[in-house]
This record gives sequence, structure tokens and C-alpha cells, in this order.
Amino acid sequence: MGTKTSIAALIAALLLVLVVGGAYAYDSTQKDEIAEGVTIAGVDVGGLNESEAAAKVHRKLLAPLKHSLKVSFDGENWELSGEQLKIRADIDAAIEEAVEDSQEGGLPGRLVRYVSGGEVEESITPQVEYSVPAVNRFVRKVAEDINREPKNADVEPSGDSLEIVAGEPGRKLRDNQLERDLKAAVLNANAPHTIKAKVHSVAPEVTKQEVAAEYPSYLTLDRSTFTLRLWKHLKLAKTYTVAVGMEGLETPEGLYEIQEKEENPVWHVPLSDWAGSLAGQTIPPGPSNPIKARWMGIYEGAGIHGTEETYSLGSAASHGCVRMAIPDVEELYDQVEVGTPIFIG
Repeated sequence: MGTKTSIAALIAALLLVLVVGGAYAYDSTQKDEIAEGVTIAGVDVGGLNESEAAAKVHRKLLAPLKHSLKVSFDGENWELSGEQLKIRADIDAAIEEAVEDSQEGGLPGRLVRYVSGGEVEESITPQVEYSVPAVNRFVRKVAEDINREPKNADVEPSGDSLEIVAGEPGRKLRDNQLERDLKAAVLNANAPHTIKAKVHSVAPEVTKQEVAAEYPSYLTLDRSTFTLRLWKHLKLAKTYTVAVGMEGLETPEGLYEIQEKEENPVWHVPLSDWAGSLAGQTIPPGPSNPIKARWMGIYEGAGIHGTEETYSLGSAASHGCVRMAIPDVEELYDQVEVGTPIFIG
């Protein structure tokens, strides 16, 4: 009886050794296998070894995020590539954590899961990162292309008229909004890949209704009709008959402004052939000074002045200046300031 009991005990012990040894042997083959129920960023990695899990997470998590993002506005498009974004995540650390979680409960716990098909309910969320400076640079580039300064209402002059041109609103990219939209789309594979840029409208500082106040006085000269017009707040105030430059010494065409004003001016004779022996001299007010009463300089020696040669008015008779009757030039002198625009057409 004792012998039979000893044999039975021995057999039981041997069986236990075999079972335990088999369990250890089986467990050792599963060391690198992640337990069922473990997910990484929502990707099921249960039953996979480390390399298989890493490949699956890369494929399911990172690959879909490495797409280009586009911004569109008014028919134009800008692209921010996946390479520029440098999207990345520490997948290796997440896999290591998954393997550690799979060892939960030690050998007994693992054996129970092997037999029962139980799971380890663990959800691992690796930190996905991208290049924030790349997004910021991209937004600045889009802003440079989209932003537009408003244009104030202004005046378009001709020799005989002034036309008020309406201003144009500007626009400014809502860059903070675009930055938020891009950052949200970077980490969401299901988000739209094209984002519509939004802008603020920027109103002009001077509207069409306000532009007249910008010009208390304005002069226009029509050389073809020898007519100088004075405009006050863009409304015609007075018309003068004048003389302009003769052929070869034409009064200069274009938009200028009154640069200087002088009463009873000194004549600084230009170094020109037509000045003859007077060239380079300074002639004080008096009979030999042809610049009478008033002087309003506009461009490189050319200006508006009075003349006693009223017979020349209504013709191209001067050496480039605008001649006026003395009463007229005295009147005009008091109506304009330095900086008053004059358009010569």
C-alpha cells in the first residue's frame, strides 16, 4: 500500500513538473507578444509581436497624417507638405509600454488569460508631434500673399478736370484662425485636407465722401488752351488765362506741387543759353526782373509768376514758367499753400 502511494505521489509530482515546465515554456514563447485587448492610439495590437505592432501603428496612425494640407482663397492655393510638417510619434516607447502591460498578473494571470481567452484592457496614447515653426512660417507666407492695404479715395486729375476715384477696401488674413485650423487638421486624418482662408475687410481711411477735405486747394493747367484752374475742395473756384513755355522750353507735364512761395521775388537766372549774359546772375525786384509780384515754384526752376507782358497771355511764350497777369497772380498766391498739387496736362 505504501509503495503504491509513493508511486502515485511520484507520478503526480512528475505531472506537476511537466505542467509547470510546459506553462513556463509556453509563456516564454509569448514573451514578446502583446496581450489581446491592448490598443495604441486606437489601433488594436493584441496578439502581435513588437515589430508587427510597430509596423501596424505606423501604417494606421502616422501614414494617414503625413498628407499635405492646402489653403485656398479667391482661386489661389498654398500647400504645406507632410515633409515640412515632420509628423512623428514615439512608437517604440508605446510598444514597450504595451509589452509591459501584457505582463500584468505575472505568470498565473497570463496562464489564466491563455486558457480563458481573457484580455488586458489597456489603451495607450502616444504623443504625436509636428513642426509648429513650419506651420507658423506657412501662415506668414499665406498672409503675405493675401494681405492687401486699403486704397484711400483720391483724385485723378487732367488738364481741365478733377475726377474723384473711390477708395478700395483692403483685406487681412485671419491668421490666428488659420493657424488653429491647420493645427487641428494636422492631427486628424479625417479632417478636410483643404482649408478655406478667412479674411477681415479693412476700410480705407479716406472715403469718396471725405476726399474733398483732403484738398483745400488744387491747380490744373491745360497747356493746349492756356488755362489755369483753381479748385477749392475739388470744386472749380476760378479760371485764369496764362502763358506757358514755348516750343523747346515747354512747361513740364505731370503732377507736381507748390514747393515754395515768395513775394516780390529775386530772379535767380538759370545757366541756360536763352539767358544770354544774364545767365547765373541774381536779379533783384525791379524793371529788369521779369518775375513780377509773386513766385510759386513747382519744378526745377519752373514756376508760376506775374508778368507785365500781358500780351503774351494765351500763348506759348515763356521759357517754361507759367505767366499770369499781376492782379491774377496776387489773387492766386493767397489761395494756395506750399504743398498744393498742380497737374499740368
